[in-house]
Amino acid sequence: MTLLTSVEMARFVARGFLRFDAAVPDDINAQFMAEAGAAPDAADGRRVMAVYAQTLAGSAIAEAPPGRPLADTYPADSALGRLLALPRVAGAFRSLLGEAPVFDHHFLHITFPPSYHEAGGGENVSQHTHQDSTIDPRLRFDVQLMYYPHEVTLEMGGTRFVPGTHLRKVSEVAIGRYQNIRGQQHMVCPAGTLLFLHHGLWHGGGVNRSDRTRYMFKIRAHASGSQVRQWDARDLNGGPAHRPIFFRKSLPEPDTVETILMASEPWFEQDTGRLEYVNRVKLWRYVTGDTDYDADYWMTRLENVGA
Repeated sequence: MTLLTSVEMARFVARGFLRFDAAVPDDINAQFMAEAGAAPDAADGRRVMAVYAQTLAGSAIAEAPPGRPLADTYPADSALGRLLALPRVAGAFRSLLGEAPVFDHHFLHITFPPSYHEAGGGENVSQHTHQDSTIDPRLRFDVQLMYYPHEVTLEMGGTRFVPGTHLRKVSEVAIGRYQNIRGQQHMVCPAGTLLFLHHGLWHGGGVNRSDRTRYMFKIRAHASGSQVRQWDARDLNGGPAHRPIFFRKSLPEPDTVETILMASEPWFEQDTGRLEYVNRVKLWRYVTGDTDYDADYWMTRLENVGA
């Protein structure tokens, strides 16, 4: 099992995702595509959702009720069972969710090429930007694994997401009218790429303008116990001294927890963007169990209420 490092964990806390390109071997990717099942021909004029329903019904991937241990959700010899057993995958889930993560749900996302929409008389559009589920104010977080079993080109409309939005809470599709946000990323990636997301990260499926059907499989899981220091946190003992802020004569040291947590995103505003620094410090306190931790004095200022 390959646990996350403190730098990786800080990046997840700050930006809400971790990406591992080509992390799944080709044989697992091929097995998954065979088990997922090929989408049928849409030339008979059916609408895309009817084609989608037929694809799901014919898939060898079984239904699974929520609440079971993630480790027991898929047969060990299935593509998804083998994927979850990979040291990088098992270690990431352990680092983020602790021991014995619990399965919430999964879904096979399929984005069809223009010919499917034309045959069924529908419109080929991107998915609305959204934050999964409902308003969720918890510090405790779920993890969503997005698995890309084949290469995704720019024309195929890979998942778009906005780094750093996971702590900006909204009501699911209240942000649906926003299609392009400064700093957003698109999943253009090789086969076998994995994206681990904080459940609050703003995201949506892109529009497919290629001649190929795009597949992505999502698994959501939550913690059954503590999420405190479940990664390789041996280098965190003691914590850092406060560093100079605002008036600085040198660049901050790269790849430290503080530098990562205090890095801005392109969509940050001059004033309200500072709320994200506070939210990141709160989340870092949660995952480390260090209730006194601070970075660049943001929480200390707020907590200085006197005797």
